Amino acid sequence: MDVFKAIAERRSIRNYKNKEIEDEKLDKILESARIAPSAGNRQEWKFLMVKNQETRDKLVEAAHGQKFVGQAPVTIVACSTESERVMPCGQYAYTVDLSIAVSFMILEATELDLGTCWLGAYDEEKVKEILGIPDEIRVPAMFTLGYPDENPPARPRKDLNDIICYERYE
Repeated sequence: MDVFKAIAERRSIRNYKNKEIEDEKLDKILESARIAPSAGNRQEWKFLMVKNQETRDKLVEAAHGQKFVGQAPVTIVACSTESERVMPCGQYAYTVDLSIAVSFMILEATELDLGTCWLGAYDEEKVKEILGIPDEIRVPAMFTLGYPDENPPARPRKDLNDIICYERYE
């Protein structure tokens, strides 16, 4: 197990091969979400796996025309079943919990030689309408999943000294 290797090699993939993902790989990715930690171990989430081409094509529109959403063989939609709970630190629990679970899924996908792209640009209400998600459920994250048909270079990252402080914020 080399988690750092998966972290370092992960890229946002926007071109996918026309190749179905094996059920065993999908199961491992979903299991990564199931066993992810959550505040108070409440596990207030559901994940929708979207494979149907017609539905994925509709999600392209909800994702502001990002065509790779329809090209990837799978889109996973992360849903919060409890969106009002605030942690003592003042943050909504669902944003933290689902970020952890989706990150685990993306790292497992990378380990399995699959590519992903975490979507930040989409109309949540359109996604909910397309997928029949109830009004009270939030959709804080979606990502595409498939075999990469590109190998983008690593993007520049800030130096560690620029992002780390010790003992006090500087």
